[in-house]
Amino acid sequence: MEQRHLGRTGLRVSRIGLGTLTWGRDTEEHDAADQLKAFWEAGGTLVDTADVYADGGAEYLLGQLITDLVPRRDLVIATKAGSVPDPERRFDGSRGHLLAALDASLERLGTDYVDLWQVHAFDPTTPLDETLQALDLAVSSGRARYAGVSNFCGWQLAKAATWQLAAPGFRTRLASTQMEYSLLQRGVEREVLPAALDLGVGLLPSSPLGRGVLTGKYRHATPADSRGASPELAAFVAPYLDETASRIVDAVATAADGLAATPLQVALAWVRDRPGVTAPIVGARNAQQLTAALSVEALSLPDEICEALDDVSAPVHHYPDQDWSTL
Repeated sequence: MEQRHLGRTGLRVSRIGLGTLTWGRDTEEHDAADQLKAFWEAGGTLVDTADVYADGGAEYLLGQLITDLVPRRDLVIATKAGSVPDPERRFDGSRGHLLAALDASLERLGTDYVDLWQVHAFDPTTPLDETLQALDLAVSSGRARYAGVSNFCGWQLAKAATWQLAAPGFRTRLASTQMEYSLLQRGVEREVLPAALDLGVGLLPSSPLGRGVLTGKYRHATPADSRGASPELAAFVAPYLDETASRIVDAVATAADGLAATPLQVALAWVRDRPGVTAPIVGARNAQQLTAALSVEALSLPDEICEALDDVSAPVHHYPDQDWSTL
C-alpha cells in the first residue's frame, strides 16, 4: 500500500487507515484479529483508536493483538483523549485529564508510546494553550511521537496550529486533524480543509463511506445486519438516508458500473485522493468487508468521473466562505 507523509512531518502512514470504533463492543477478538492481520498483510500501517471506544476495550484489544499477532514496530498507532462520559461535560481538554488519559491508554495498549496522540474534540471550558501544553509534554516525554486534533472547526484548528508554530523548537506542530469527510459530508471543505492545507496539517477523514451509505447497501432496503438496523447505530446512519443522499449514491453506483468497480471503491477512492487528505479511516465489521475496502488501492478515478461526483455532491457555499466575492 502506498505511504504518505502525515501533514508537514516526517511520519509516513498508509493511505488507508484502519478504524477500531466497534472493537471490543460489536467486533469480537477473532474478527478484530482477522482485520488487523489482513490490514497488515496488505501493507497497512495506520491504526486509529480512542480511549472511549468501548470504554477502553478497543485499546485493550489492540494491545493484545500487537503483542501476539502483528509486530508493534510495523504499525502507526493513533489514539485520542478528551471525550468523557459525562452528560454535563462531554469534553475535557484539561492538562491533568489528558495526560492521565494518555497514561491509561498506554497501559491498555501495552506500549511505551503512541505514534500519534490526538485531542478528541475542542473543549470550550479549558484554555486552548493548556490543552496544547499537554501535547507538548506528551511528545517531550516520549509518550507520543506526534500530535494532532480531531473534530476542531476551522477557526479552532487554525488557532491551535498557529499557536504551536509560534515558537518552533519549543512546541509540537500539529501533524493532523481528523474529521468526517465523504461525498455525503463535504462540510470540511468550507474552512477546515483550507486551514489544514495552509498550515501543513494532514486530514484523516473519518466515515469516508458516509457511515456505510455510499456502499449502496441502503439503496432499496435496510439490511438486517447493517448499522442502520442496529438499535445503537441507526440514528448515526439516519441523516444520510434522505433524498439528497440518494441522488449522490445513485451517481456513485453509475460511476462504479462504468468503471467495473464497486460503489465502495469509487466513494473511497474519491475521498482518498482529495487535496489535503492523508488517509481515510475505514471501519469494518469483519475481514471480508475490510478486504473489499483495501482493494481500492488499485483504483484511481478518471478526472471526468471525479468532476461528475464533485458536481452531484457539491456543498452550497455562502458568505463568508471562500469565493464569496463572486456571489
